[in-house]
Amino acid sequence: MAESFWYLKNCNLFHQLAGEDLSWLESHSRVRKMKRGEPIYLPSQSADGVLLVASGRIKICHTTPDGKQSIIDFVDEGEIFGELALLDAQQRDEYAETTEKTVLVLIPKREMQAMIRKYPAIVLGVTKLIGLRRQKIERRLRNLLFRSNRERVVHLLLELSEKYGVPHPNGIGLKIRLSHQEMAAIIGSTRETVTVVLGQLQADNLIEIARRKIIINNLQKLAKEVNEAVPRIASETPAAIPPHMLRASTNPIN
Repeated sequence: MAESFWYLKNCNLFHQLAGEDLSWLESHSRVRKMKRGEPIYLPSQSADGVLLVASGRIKICHTTPDGKQSIIDFVDEGEIFGELALLDAQQRDEYAETTEKTVLVLIPKREMQAMIRKYPAIVLGVTKLIGLRRQKIERRLRNLLFRSNRERVVHLLLELSEKYGVPHPNGIGLKIRLSHQEMAAIIGSTRETVTVVLGQLQADNLIEIARRKIIINNLQKLAKEVNEAVPRIASETPAAIPPHMLRASTNPIN
């Protein structure tokens, strides 16, 4: 397998594709290298394909009626987003932007649909992805309606620990670094409130905070506080994509 195929092969959705199909898909895809904070697409733009994060991280957001940012999800290396384009969505409802230096691969809708027809199991993967993201949004909505600010912050820490948690000498460290404003945008609160709640959790010896890095000292006690099961923590960090594997012979996204 040529190294230029690596970023597609790294996505679980494409593991089953034969080499010639990966080659064909790669030849029709486009690559774009982006800086931190760059917009990827905006609301009402045409949904012309699915995007794969080859390296880096992006966030998917909505703008509230009063003009504030609401963060729906983070998408990391090896994950796809914009998958609703496959359901014949004509326009994007949300917007997406990078949170760090990122390399994206745009897979056009027509080519992705061709792969779905050839590999029906991809439909199951996309359907599961849509379901999980919807489940996450519904859970946050319930928290917003029925939970206190402290409970919402605790739920967020548990959610982040499941995806970004790694073993740390003092407990569980979170690989992702979020500002208090970003955390507030996820749980529907304010930066000031998040700052106060995090200070309370630190005073209770449940977490440690240093330079926007959070360490959860007692995951079991944190989960018990909101009557949730202790999340399963990933045992290792996914390997980073070597830079030379990102030199794809494809055209940049316009």
